[in-house]
Amino acid sequence: MQIVPFTQDLELDVIRLIVGIQRDEFGIEIDAERQPDLCTIPTFYQVDSGNFWVAQEDDRVVGTIALLDIGQGQGALRKMFVAPEYRGSEFGTARSLLAVLQNWAAERGIRDLFLGTTPFFEAAHRFYERHGFVEISKSQLPEAFPIMQVDTKFYQLRLPESRDA
Repeated sequence: MQIVPFTQDLELDVIRLIVGIQRDEFGIEIDAERQPDLCTIPTFYQVDSGNFWVAQEDDRVVGTIALLDIGQGQGALRKMFVAPEYRGSEFGTARSLLAVLQNWAAERGIRDLFLGTTPFFEAAHRFYERHGFVEISKSQLPEAFPIMQVDTKFYQLRLPESRDA
């Protein structure tokens, strides 16, 4: 498996993975049109200290993760999705995606990561908590954090300062 920054040629595969998981696995009534960031990844995520990564296995998109730079040394973790057959510790897909994002963020001076999630993603909650994220209240989010309508659980992770900074 390799993790690479998003390129435009991956757009349809990224949309298929994310929307497929949202709708088919979790029953969320959503499509790509209601997520305009999916059709504008380079200009939405890949600006300032943000980025969007794709996990690939044999040229198949099997995972995604995004960092949205929200300013003031803070970032929002977004669009973390892993194909069901690539989940779990034996593959390490989610762990690898998160490590790439954390290293990138720390190298660019981002000190705090925030994320919002739905109550449906219980396995994701456990994953985030195992990796140091702490649940916080909505009122503890930075003002610039983009709250999605479906999000009701929020997490924060304080990153160690980069040795390169």
